[in-house]
Amino acid sequence: MPDSTPQSQASRAPYDRHRNAIRLGPATRPVSYLRSGLVAASYPLRGIFYFVRHRYFWPLFWGRLLPLSLISFLVYFLLFAFAFLPQYAFLAIFHGWGAWFNAVVLVLGEGLVIIQGLFEGFFVDECRVDAFDATLINYSLTDLIAPHRVLFLDAPNSVKMLGKPTSPAAYSPWSLVQIAELIFFLPLNLVPYVGTPAFIIITGTRLGKLAHYRWFKLRGMDRSARNAEIRSRSWEYAWFGTVAMILELVPVLSLFFLLTTTTGAAMWVARMEREAREDVQAQRPGFVTAVVDGGEEGTAPPPYGQYQDDPV
Repeated sequence: MPDSTPQSQASRAPYDRHRNAIRLGPATRPVSYLRSGLVAASYPLRGIFYFVRHRYFWPLFWGRLLPLSLISFLVYFLLFAFAFLPQYAFLAIFHGWGAWFNAVVLVLGEGLVIIQGLFEGFFVDECRVDAFDATLINYSLTDLIAPHRVLFLDAPNSVKMLGKPTSPAAYSPWSLVQIAELIFFLPLNLVPYVGTPAFIIITGTRLGKLAHYRWFKLRGMDRSARNAEIRSRSWEYAWFGTVAMILELVPVLSLFFLLTTTTGAAMWVARMEREAREDVQAQRPGFVTAVVDGGEEGTAPPPYGQYQDDPV
């Protein structure tokens, strides 16, 4: 049951523009839903270009995740060397010529389970938090980050601005349930034709719903408020997560794509924050629209002399 308290409704109200946009007539509603899904699906891909274009993000990968990527290469090498052919032979009985595709995805899924179980939740999450926070800073959302970690405002770029977190920092919660779900749905790849797409979409939807966990925590949302907001954006999260899941299945580069998808999730947050703040402050004097890093418009605070604190 959604959280219906006045406080939670007020906190979510500025972020409901996307829902209002798709409340259209029957003829235009499918087009609007498709458009919103495609836009959400584009953010994991946008994150790749954003990460590559900003060189100061690269140390997050080279310094911390490159050694883990080499370990993941070893995991996938062993799986394809010893597990692929037996599984392909078994699947060929039911799938015929298309068995190779299902066998590849099955092995990649098994590798993903092993990698997540070994080190993703313990060694990768800190890097994802840094990538997420640094991207938000680039989009003039320092006010979201500042209450939760030390920031060195005189640093040359947003990555070097990041200091030690002052509150628990997790990009997404890690639990054995996630590993169990991956294992549970892996047999879907045994189903001819529809099994592999179903596996990617189902696990991707779960992945998408965790994409903004860090954002919800930065906003101080409790579990019921988080669940309500996830439900309101479940269609978009399914599209986002499906693309993110496909990228995670790419051998060796899966950890790199974890970072770029995180960057894409932060870019999506920046757009929603910008829209929400425009809705709230459009009628206030001194509102300023700024062009922030990445070429998108964002909200910037008014000049120091024009700022007045809201006592409420």
